[in-house]
Amino acid sequence: MKSYLTPALLLALATTLSAADKPAPAAPEKPSPIGYSDTPVIPGTQWKVHDIDRPRPEYVAPGAKLGDAPADAIVLFDGKNADAFVSYKKDDKGKPTKELGPCAWKVENGELVVDGGDSWTKEQFASCQFHIEWKSEPHTEGNSQKKGNGGVFFMDRYECQMLDTYNNPTYADGMTGCIYGQTPPLVNAVKKPGEWQSYDIIFTAPKLEGDKVVEPAYVTTFVNGVCVQVHTKIMGPTKHKNITDYSGSFPATAPLRLQDHKNNPPVRLRNIWVRKL
Repeated sequence: MKSYLTPALLLALATTLSAADKPAPAAPEKPSPIGYSDTPVIPGTQWKVHDIDRPRPEYVAPGAKLGDAPADAIVLFDGKNADAFVSYKKDDKGKPTKELGPCAWKVENGELVVDGGDSWTKEQFASCQFHIEWKSEPHTEGNSQKKGNGGVFFMDRYECQMLDTYNNPTYADGMTGCIYGQTPPLVNAVKKPGEWQSYDIIFTAPKLEGDKVVEPAYVTTFVNGVCVQVHTKIMGPTKHKNITDYSGSFPATAPLRLQDHKNNPPVRLRNIWVRKL
């Protein structure tokens, strides 16, 4: 005798077989621990390895795009004004005096035009993370150190050189990314003149006992994203055509100085910010 399965029975049988083929649901995973309290103490610290009680760093929002100032940065120039800087006032004959006043540099098209003598930050700094972007013109007059020259002086003493070193030979310890007069950059990473260049610099201030240096300053430098100094020791304040050391008295903090090297046409700057470390 023949037997027939109705469509309803066939559907029920298929559903039963399909369910039987499925694996049993996995047990829920245990959440990963966010720390431990039974690990050894890290030498030289009060904290255990992966210590659950160790304070976690606060969140700092990065800039919207690469090179933008993070949330905790001190913005020195954002294209609007040069109020963060001061320059030496000039007398009736145009010569600098010993009195500081408003920054002499003009703002054009959101850029700071380096013309009118050096400028200093109103605020003082020691160890810091520094960012600046600069541009020299392709038709700048001169060669070697007279072509697209500028500089960032940390604590008003230690210069990281800015220079048009694209097809412009000069001495090695005067190239972009050098510690001026001391240590050349690892590589020459500049772009063509007329293009914006960038500096990202980690400056570690010297350690003092009173006003005497007991441990030198150091710098780690990136030019256009390329590392050109790696925790390089700074031998002392920047000097021209001479050696240096840490003899004498030194402050715990000092302004940043941006150099005007009298380029024609002038170097232009933008997007300048700093973070105290």
